[in-house]
Amino acid sequence: MAVHERPILVIGDKNYSSWSMRPWLALTAGGIDFEEVHVKLRTEATKATILRHSPSGKVPALKLGEVVIPESLAICEWAAENAVAAPLLPADPVARAVCRAVSAEMHAGFATLRQECPMDVLARHHGHPISDACRSDISRIEGIWSHVRRDYGADGPYLFGAWSIADAMFGPVVSRFVTYGPHLVREAADYVAAASHHPAYQAWVAGARHQVATGL
Repeated sequence: MAVHERPILVIGDKNYSSWSMRPWLALTAGGIDFEEVHVKLRTEATKATILRHSPSGKVPALKLGEVVIPESLAICEWAAENAVAAPLLPADPVARAVCRAVSAEMHAGFATLRQECPMDVLARHHGHPISDACRSDISRIEGIWSHVRRDYGADGPYLFGAWSIADAMFGPVVSRFVTYGPHLVREAADYVAAASHHPAYQAWVAGARHQVATGL
């Protein structure tokens, strides 16, 4: 198999594409040199443009030569296996399994939060109404964060101490909490403050601001 010199990550708009944000954060935090291809969302040409890159017709997609990985968690796992700047999975086998478990739960769950509080990185909608079902999603997330921070996070400010793919997977939730400002328990609020100041997160926000300002 011929492998491209640099991986190519195809993503949507940084202000809105939560699925794109996750692997972008992982690749960036892992110090992986990759090419970024941006597909503007919500246009008549969006679907056709994405299909030129990925048979799934969705973003994100990681292109490795002739191989396309069209799934955010799988891309994060690939980033963990190829990271050069820092490990993206805990060294301890139990912590590593828990990291993968909470990443998978984020990947598959919290549909009400996604629907009621869509990602809008640059906006601020504090006071946005939150249903009981959405509050239930938020409470579960608070529980996950408190649990892993207590049991595995002693060595740093992130979910498993050092930054990991779990932080990548929950990056869009951090963004939603910054945007909508729901009341959070102290441990969750502290984590949002730390995660939202990570250099990779800040670089994503800067990219969103640039895209919006320039109309890209």
